[in-house]
Amino acid sequence: MPTPTPASLDADQTRARLAELTVVDVRTPGEYAGGHVPGALNVPLDRIDRAVPALKEAAARGELVIVCQSGNRSRTACDRLAAHGIPVTNLTGGTSGWAARGHALAHPAGPAPTRTPWAMDRQVRLTAGTLVLLGLLLGLLHPAFQLLSAAIAAGLVFSALTNTCGLAALLAKLPHNRTTSCAVDLDTTLARLRQG
Repeated sequence: MPTPTPASLDADQTRARLAELTVVDVRTPGEYAGGHVPGALNVPLDRIDRAVPALKEAAARGELVIVCQSGNRSRTACDRLAAHGIPVTNLTGGTSGWAARGHALAHPAGPAPTRTPWAMDRQVRLTAGTLVLLGLLLGLLHPAFQLLSAAIAAGLVFSALTNTCGLAALLAKLPHNRTTSCAVDLDTTLARLRQG
């Protein structure tokens, strides 16, 4: 049985109700440090399963809103949480939509990161494009290298059809996406979710 489509709020609706919502940002810590919805707690998508018990407790106390950069990862997180019986709401348009509406972004306390990582979709486009180009160029030396380009193209098609992205999952594990000097660790975030 397919999971139901999660409820959604746009940036203006979320801002109007921000004080009564628990907002969870599922981007990488590096992206989160670059600016997030005020009060949002960072639980990266690749660690969402570990956070299920704390998220269930938070959802029992009030509405849980999930956000990412554009809305794709937050929809994935909503689907995964709904499968655990956790009622969630998706922030449509994500952090980009929030900023586009003129709403301020918050930044973690502490020293500002020296360089903010790119949004994950931008990292995926750069990596996929580079690999396709590399496969085509190396294909001039030996035709077998063109299989690299074909594999990336097939991966992109699969990604679109399944609404998943293995390349994004791999990129999220890179050091620049995992930690920043001002990121809050997951255990601290989970404790805050449990406390309310």
